[in-house]
Amino acid sequence: MIDVVSAAWLADRLGGVRVVDVRDGWEFDGIGHLPGAASIPFDEFRSADGDVGMLPGRDVWERLLSNAGVAVDDHVVAYDDTHGVFAARFLVTALLYGHDPEKLHLLDGDFSAWNRERETTSDASDVVETTYEVSAPESTPLVDFETVEAALDDPEAVIVDTRDPEEFAAGHLPGAANLDWRELVDDETRGLKPRDELDAILNDVGVASDRRIILYCNTARRISHTYVVLSHLGYETVEFYEGSLTEWNARDGALVEE
Repeated sequence: MIDVVSAAWLADRLGGVRVVDVRDGWEFDGIGHLPGAASIPFDEFRSADGDVGMLPGRDVWERLLSNAGVAVDDHVVAYDDTHGVFAARFLVTALLYGHDPEKLHLLDGDFSAWNRERETTSDASDVVETTYEVSAPESTPLVDFETVEAALDDPEAVIVDTRDPEEFAAGHLPGAANLDWRELVDDETRGLKPRDELDAILNDVGVASDRRIILYCNTARRISHTYVVLSHLGYETVEFYEGSLTEWNARDGALVEE
């Protein structure tokens, strides 16, 4: 599973894990970054012309990780400065391209949270290039249009829309529950809310660990964060609709307005 790790956990392991900063390059260079972090800006691994949906493509991904000094057996910790939503997208992409999920970690909090109490630097990181090779994952959470369409009639499935309530009201999949991804993070700490609060929020919308959960948003960024959180909490059956509403609308999938 992809897990969420504390700043203290990471501080004790700097130098022993590969840290990836997915903010814009000017932020990495001009504002500073975690010691030893490699820069892989979100826009560089975000493409609609890749392998599936919004994935960047095998060749692009291998080049980015090789240049950032990531090896296939590295433990990787990703962070951003937006409560982890862009970093989560990086980690899910790594998962879908075969990186061991047990070695993928989201920093709880973000750059701003780390910067409150810990060292950052503007010095260039010493990165030794690798030869990263994509592999097929042992299993994949990806589901396609047809699978999601069939799940509309599955009483065991909970289809979860992770967009904000206004977007949800403007049009959502029939029977979907609305779980705005930001409900799971604390604006003050910039990390996840306490476990009991997370459980209450999830239970309120019917997202239970013994149910089949299918996630979607617009372009698979926001569901990445929710996917990582559910993975961290131990949910076992979480499916990831990569095409999300971009594909759903293009294929005239059914929508409901409120």
